[in-house]
Amino acid sequence: MSIDFPLILVILVFGSGSIWLLDALLFAPKRRQARNTLQTKFPAWAQEGSRDAVAYDAQLQATAAEPAWVEYSRSFFPVLFVVFILRSFIVEPFQIPSSSMVPTLEVGDYILVNKFTYGLRLPVIRTKVLGLNEPERGDVMVFFPPHMNKTYYIKRVIGLPGDTVSYRNKRLSVNGSPVPVEDLAVLPGAGARFQVSMESLGEDPHLMQADQLRPGRDFSVVVKPGHYFMMGDNRDNSSDSRVWGQVPERDIVGKAFAIWMHWDSLFSFPSFSRVGPIQ
Repeated sequence: MSIDFPLILVILVFGSGSIWLLDALLFAPKRRQARNTLQTKFPAWAQEGSRDAVAYDAQLQATAAEPAWVEYSRSFFPVLFVVFILRSFIVEPFQIPSSSMVPTLEVGDYILVNKFTYGLRLPVIRTKVLGLNEPERGDVMVFFPPHMNKTYYIKRVIGLPGDTVSYRNKRLSVNGSPVPVEDLAVLPGAGARFQVSMESLGEDPHLMQADQLRPGRDFSVVVKPGHYFMMGDNRDNSSDSRVWGQVPERDIVGKAFAIWMHWDSLFSFPSFSRVGPIQ
């Protein structure tokens, strides 16, 4: 089951903030008035160990003490609010769970995603409130796919709205022009032989690989208006737009721009050898 963390965070932020505000406006003044009354009733309330101080503390706890749930809300709201702003509108961390983007991203990579590159969106409802840039071919993008619309996916942008994307003999063409590819090496794998190549979809070339022992899945498709065609860099081991269709603009999350850590499992040590920008 996929946990809707943005919705949980929104509930926690607005819940704790509402409790804090409601208490500050309605209940805190009454508690202050009750404390002032008690201080008048027990003149020696500030003298530690006195009879007045003991009686004052007992009645304070019974009638004028701040409830624990208000104290927790007041303490946690600023932290939750900062996390909410950072995660919703600026940058969000993700962990790579599958090999669909190998060799660019490996299982266990921890990445950062820019949440405002493609415009500011309201969390949960995904409504764009400020348009900035549009995705470009070659961008590594996080999004919600059509078939699992509450699960984060990460793939590379292959086709923009209106593009014709073709795949023949494991080579891409966009709008009738073959995408430049430079073959680098052939690597062995378990029941596979991977041709690693440098592909140039946009300004910055990126690595990709194809399994020479698996048949290619040839296709040709026109990208619909307001949609994007996504593919994994591990071309023969990726569930992407070839399987579940094109990604609508409203389901974009952000642009992946950096690896900040690699951690295989809880039983291994984190590594920083892969830290760097994502091409």
